[in-house]
Amino acid sequence: MDGVDLVNRDPNNLNDHLKVAFEDVLAEPDSIHSIDCVWKISYTCFNCWLNICYKVNTLFYGICIAAEWGCEFASVAFYHIWFITPSLRMFEINCAVFKKLYQTICGCCVEPCCEACGRVFASFEKK
Repeated sequence: MDGVDLVNRDPNNLNDHLKVAFEDVLAEPDSIHSIDCVWKISYTCFNCWLNICYKVNTLFYGICIAAEWGCEFASVAFYHIWFITPSLRMFEINCAVFKKLYQTICGCCVEPCCEACGRVFASFEKK
C-alpha cells in the first residue's frame, strides 16, 4: 500500500448509496416555489450543516470507530488463519477417508448391480 488516497476516498464505490445532495432531499414542484433567496440560503445551509456535522462526528468518533473495525478485521483474519482454515483442511482430510470408503462400497455393491441391469436392458436394443 502506497498510502492513503485523499482525493478518491471510496475507490471501490462501497458507499454509492450515501451520495445525497440537496436535490435528493428537498424539491419544489413547478407549481409552487419559495422565494429565490430562501431556496438559495436553504441550499447553502443544508450543505454547510451536512459537512459540519459529518466532520465533527468523524473528528470525535471516526478514529475510535476505525480502530474498532481494525481490531474486528484483525480478529477475523486471526480466526481464519489459525482456526477456520486448519479446521477445514482437517475436515477435508477426514472426509477423504469416507470418500474412499464410499467409492469402495459403491464399487463392490452398487456397480455389479448396475452392470447387470445394463446387460439386461442392452439385450432389448434394436439390432
